[in-house]
Amino acid sequence: MSILDDLHTADEILGGRTRRPARDVTISEAPAVDARHPDVVAHRALRRAVFVDEQGLFADDAAGDLDGHDHDPRALVLVARDGAGEVLGGVRLAPIDPDAARPDQGWWTGSRLVVSPTARRRAGVRVGAALVRAACARAEAAGVLRFEADVQAANETLFRRLGWQRVRDTAVAGRPHVRMRRPIGRFADLVAATKAPLGELVAGLAGSGIHVGDDGAPVPGSDIVAACDAILPAMVERDPEWAGWCGVLVNVNDLAAMGAAPTALLDAVGARDASFAHRVLTGLRAAADAYGVPVIGGHTQLEVPASLAVTALGRTTTPVPAAGGRPGMSVRLTADLGGTWRPGYTGRQWDSTSRRSPADLRAMVAAIGPHAAHRPAAAKDVSMAGVVGTLGMLAEASGTGAVLDVAAVPRPAGAGVADWLTCFPGFALLTADEPGAPAPSAGPATSAVCGELTDATGVALRWPDGEVTEAVGGGVTGLGAAHPLERNR
Repeated sequence: MSILDDLHTADEILGGRTRRPARDVTISEAPAVDARHPDVVAHRALRRAVFVDEQGLFADDAAGDLDGHDHDPRALVLVARDGAGEVLGGVRLAPIDPDAARPDQGWWTGSRLVVSPTARRRAGVRVGAALVRAACARAEAAGVLRFEADVQAANETLFRRLGWQRVRDTAVAGRPHVRMRRPIGRFADLVAATKAPLGELVAGLAGSGIHVGDDGAPVPGSDIVAACDAILPAMVERDPEWAGWCGVLVNVNDLAAMGAAPTALLDAVGARDASFAHRVLTGLRAAADAYGVPVIGGHTQLEVPASLAVTALGRTTTPVPAAGGRPGMSVRLTADLGGTWRPGYTGRQWDSTSRRSPADLRAMVAAIGPHAAHRPAAAKDVSMAGVVGTLGMLAEASGTGAVLDVAAVPRPAGAGVADWLTCFPGFALLTADEPGAPAPSAGPATSAVCGELTDATGVALRWPDGEVTEAVGGGVTGLGAAHPLERNR
């Protein structure tokens, strides 16, 4: 990774000439555990020269400044060199728990940030700032959701200028340090991209009261619940059979979140030709057969760009609202952890349904349906906003906030925490209910209590050490909460 503009501010002088750095600076990466790698050798040598010899830290430790993170195969070292290959500095980043046998919860630490004495004196070369920025970018690319560092007090100002936040005073090797935290915007960015415009867009349309923010809409004067979802045109074009399958999947999941039994489907397909339309409908038909829901009609248009929208109809006399939550209620995630990432959609779409038996698929959809032994107070199907964003929508509709226990969230072994909390899963249902309420009976799906609703707003993450960090700062959609009188019915 080349670091040029991060290290130098060009000075514009009369005549428009720009002073450019004399030599380029690059930052390279190596596994911290590889003691023979030139970057690791250089970083460890520089650490010892500065921390042990120059500053007198770790002087009483036989291992010097080496610790468990240096033996963690997940840990990384970033080293900055100039154009001549001279080492200017380095930094290490790693999961907070150096035991690789335990799951990575997405909580990492930056440490051993060091700049060589010669680099400190170079005019215009801000090696420390460049390394911190590079570490932040690398951590976010690795799916880190909580990134912290214990820095020497003299460096607090640098970290503040780079957007970090002070947490508290601490100590390293008996010397005063400050714990700093880098805000991670992954959840807020996803919410802004997928759900934030909804409030303004649908203002004035029919639908209000107890079913604000729901996955489906009860048809007035009947026991029918209707749901409608469109598949991204790019996905239809790229993978038409899978798009057809997902057109059914997302709609029956929406009905499942309402506690409705799916009864019928309608489809609207756009395609460049009959062959392409056939591929879309093949996937749709396979899913309809698997879920046992007939396609009773629709519309097909040829010689147009690829598109697919599906409407699903279901039945229940008592729809489960998203707005039924109250502060103090437990939050539960019921999810199918089988399967793997859909090819071409790693980190974005988890495919747990295409290989499930019809009996398993129908059992999951009926988890809180009309014949379920217990129905929760509130529910939402996890959608494009991911687990965190969907929990934010449930909390918003209920007029509450929510806290999610990161370590308690059911998660497939093949998915990192950040990806799992932001992806579209095959089947995942968030419910809110009184503490101690029974889990939904959802066939092969796994269910666990992993948080609670609060009297705040937005969604926070609670970590194994008890710390709480912000995930979503306020409402997700702008639709607001259901009317209090209607929510109490």
